[in-house]
Amino acid sequence: MAMAATVAFLTTVIALSIVAAAAQSAAPAATQYNNYTVGGAAGWMFSTATNASAANYPSWAANITFNLGDYLIFNTTTNETVIQTYNLTTYQSCSTDDAVDTDTFQYGGGDDDFNLPEVISVPLTQVGPNYFFSDAFGGIQCEQGLAFGIVVHYGLGLPPSLNQPPPPPYTAPPSPSVVLPPSTLQPTGGGFRACGERLVWFDPLLWIR
Repeated sequence: MAMAATVAFLTTVIALSIVAAAAQSAAPAATQYNNYTVGGAAGWMFSTATNASAANYPSWAANITFNLGDYLIFNTTTNETVIQTYNLTTYQSCSTDDAVDTDTFQYGGGDDDFNLPEVISVPLTQVGPNYFFSDAFGGIQCEQGLAFGIVVHYGLGLPPSLNQPPPPPYTAPPSPSVVLPPSTLQPTGGGFRACGERLVWFDPLLWIR
């Protein structure tokens, strides 16, 4: 059963790669930005009772044209995670163990309480293949169908809200200046001498015999 699921998963990956090459030139012109609820009414869910995902996500995505600036809405729970990656190897592995933070992003997960509903919105900000999967339960959810890939087209381009320059690199604040102790003034012909904060007055006339 596990072998069959793996073969089906790899077949989907190969098919997506072939479709991606042809779809770039066949995408209809975009007229607006759209939100798409992943899996429709089924949501982004996995059943531990049946060890299966709630929907066929590649089939759900197959007839939709995705563009920059669109959002994918994941109606899910804290039992699942949402991993977005541009790295085919990461997607095929159903794991983020060897992923890098420049091409793979995690939404959700890390909650100690299970079965809590949550809604995760993921913007599409990069043209080309985008892959999504859940790495929960050691990648079993992904291997059993909680995964899909799409091709993102340019469409209208990124809206201003998503087309922001990256923040400037972090610069450490300057270290505090070294405070030197007050200098000691030694008058040569009388006057005062400063020692710390105490001022002592010397009258040279008192020393004339």
